[in-house]
Amino acid sequence: MTKATQSEVPRNRELLLAAAREAFADQGTDASLRDVARRAGVGIGTLYRHFPTRAALLESLLDSNFAALRARAESLASSPDLAAHDALLTWLNEMATGVRTYLGLPESIMAALADEDSALHASCAAMRSSAGQLLARAQETGRVRADITVYEVISLALGLAWAAQQPGGTSDLVERLLSTAMHGLAVPG
Repeated sequence: MTKATQSEVPRNRELLLAAAREAFADQGTDASLRDVARRAGVGIGTLYRHFPTRAALLESLLDSNFAALRARAESLASSPDLAAHDALLTWLNEMATGVRTYLGLPESIMAALADEDSALHASCAAMRSSAGQLLARAQETGRVRADITVYEVISLALGLAWAAQQPGGTSDLVERLLSTAMHGLAVPG
């Protein structure tokens, strides 16, 4: 490989990731991979050399987003200034708002959580673990029901993100729906 070709590899990868972000935001996660390659100004073969599957492209695209969500969950979990219930709600809002950016992403995340062979599974599982810490903290305070699992809370947030993507959904719909849902997660009393 020539020096010029070696320098093109990271550049092409970054171009492909930027193009995928744009295409997925415009058309959803089922956007044409040929369109992603076209937007990046590379051939489809170059896309497949970097990302052999759609899941591999999604994994690379979302890895930094999931890492940020994991870090945010850890930060919120250790925040002495924020009630555990509020920390959980804040994180769920941020997660749901982020996945709402790409049509079809909630379905992709749920599928990845369920499929250990998925390229996205490890990233999703790590994010789920961090969210579990927030949920456990909120449950320990007695404000959130003890019988709720992290899978259920994430499913709820992703379902609401999906609902907000539907025609008529507004930019604040996820936040309003999650606020309402948190009342259902609260310990009766």
